[in-house]
Amino acid sequence: MNTGYSRTKATQSKPIKIYNTLIEAGQYVVIKIPVGRIPSGNIISIKAHVYRGPRIGPCMVALGGVHGDEVNGVEIVRRSIEQGVFNHLYAGTVIAIPLLNVHGFINFSRDVPDGKDVNRSFPGNANGSLASRVARIFTREILPVIDFGIDFHTGGRGHYNYPQVRFNPDHAPSMDLAQAFGAPFTIAGKPIKSSLRRTAVEIDKPIIVFEGGENLRFDEFSIQQGILGMKRVMKFKGMLSEAPDAEATRNFTYTAWLRSPRSGMFHLLKSSGEQVKKDELLAYITDPFGEERTLVVAKQSGYIIGHNNTPVISQGDALFHIASNQKPKILTLKPKTRNPKPKK
Repeated sequence: MNTGYSRTKATQSKPIKIYNTLIEAGQYVVIKIPVGRIPSGNIISIKAHVYRGPRIGPCMVALGGVHGDEVNGVEIVRRSIEQGVFNHLYAGTVIAIPLLNVHGFINFSRDVPDGKDVNRSFPGNANGSLASRVARIFTREILPVIDFGIDFHTGGRGHYNYPQVRFNPDHAPSMDLAQAFGAPFTIAGKPIKSSLRRTAVEIDKPIIVFEGGENLRFDEFSIQQGILGMKRVMKFKGMLSEAPDAEATRNFTYTAWLRSPRSGMFHLLKSSGEQVKKDELLAYITDPFGEERTLVVAKQSGYIIGHNNTPVISQGDALFHIASNQKPKILTLKPKTRNPKPKK
């Protein structure tokens, strides 16, 4: 299907090739790339929406669903397609992949059937596990074509992430993308071994990671922040002529999880997005019988960029993810338990 871009008023870029399909300037093509079969015999395919503008420009991948249960990332890319965000590119190319980990999505799972994490399986292996094969398909078919990308993620099971972008501080192009995105929080951090971001930066192709919301639950604020940030990046790269201005972003170098000193029922008093000061009360933990209460206080000042939404927790569980620009201490609390006074 052709988008109707003019081929006469601008210098056109050369065709690109994805999975034996040539896409010309001004075209919109949907490509299905088979990954494998599930036990029922059904074929699992990655669906890539490829949009090409009329002018020479960079190629961006907008990727969701690397972890199958992170539905906000899927929705950001899906809604961008539905709303026509990529339909009128001034220049360049967008490869929009709403869902990479199809099997995890079907099974409400972060991972694939053998427990492997797609985002710990790059650059992948064509003869390996399903996670490794998904990673290999992306590495072989998409990475060679793109110039940069945005990988949309969500907090893990029971954990909410306030909208934030993570980037490699040792890679200047990644830093530029993160600042252009304009998320409420911008976090510097080196990429994890065998992750997509690590694989991409090794070939000098910056990919930033957006985090927002929690798994298996839509968060409209995070979805909107993801779409707006992507538009700003595309304008920064000369792919869109207009994009909304960003509000001030807060930049952080260090993050650490404050972990639970005991098991019990978790009662939040502070949540993600809020500033906290050292020794400030953040939450308390009770036993289920009304006999004990443990206070959870901040061990240093900073901003909460993520928190645990689970009502029942175990000792050592991550409670609050706190960002600051001071190197954190070990944020494991010692129990401070007091017995509630009986009512008269």
